Amino acid sequence: MTSFLDRPHPAGTGRVAYTLRGDGPLVVTVPGMGDLAASDTELAEALAADGFRVASLELRGHGASDTGFAELGDAATASDIAALIEVLGGPAIVVGTSMGASSAIVAAADRPELVSGLVLLSPFTRNASGSPTLMRALFRVLFARPWGTAVWTGYFRRALNKGTAPAALDAQVSAIRTSLRRPGRLAEFRRLALVLDHAIAEQRVPAVTAPTLAVIGAVDPDFRDPAAELAHVARVLGARTLLVEDAAHYPHRQRPELVLPVVRGFVGEIARTARA
Repeated sequence: MTSFLDRPHPAGTGRVAYTLRGDGPLVVTVPGMGDLAASDTELAEALAADGFRVASLELRGHGASDTGFAELGDAATASDIAALIEVLGGPAIVVGTSMGASSAIVAAADRPELVSGLVLLSPFTRNASGSPTLMRALFRVLFARPWGTAVWTGYFRRALNKGTAPAALDAQVSAIRTSLRRPGRLAEFRRLALVLDHAIAEQRVPAVTAPTLAVIGAVDPDFRDPAAELAHVARVLGARTLLVEDAAHYPHRQRPELVLPVVRGFVGEIARTARA
């Protein structure tokens, strides 16, 4: 059942959607750009079965969340994470994917009292190599109407899920396509792609004190050298790490038999430490 978090909006109040399942210590899951919170259902249900209360947060302009927010990106999403934890009662372990992981880093740095641990799936702790100006120029063209939805869902299917395909990939792609075809959604996705900048996450990394687990797929196209990127995350965050073979940008969905036990063990360890 979808609930809504009220957030500042040019129209007065905007709503950011989330779903809540389970009882116990709070875990917040956050998807990446162009994805939906429902895609992490398997992860959320596994953590709920372990005795956690799991809130799956939707990004601004995605799914059932409102469009038209003045701010989009890592800092804006970090503020939504913090606000949700305050409403639901924390602290919380935050599980973020891609941009959601960058936002989790910012939240943990800015509001350490609210974040007891981090699970970072395909995290951007810095901007990807290459020219940001060139990338934005490409996004401006690639994600325009009428082809933008097809371009993104095609890239999502073939590149971001390279390797072992998730069991629910067809359903995930269909849901994303349906969402982007709603009025204003593709334009909002394009706006996010044009303003997204992970420099803020890189700046906040030194302030993060929460215990961290980082997971990257060995064939993730978003990193020039996924293994080297994971080693970088380990250095700058003191993170435990897991490199997942035959998986790309969504290792927890592509290889759940390998990733979910590690994530569940780490989250459970943090909860036990907090109770001690």
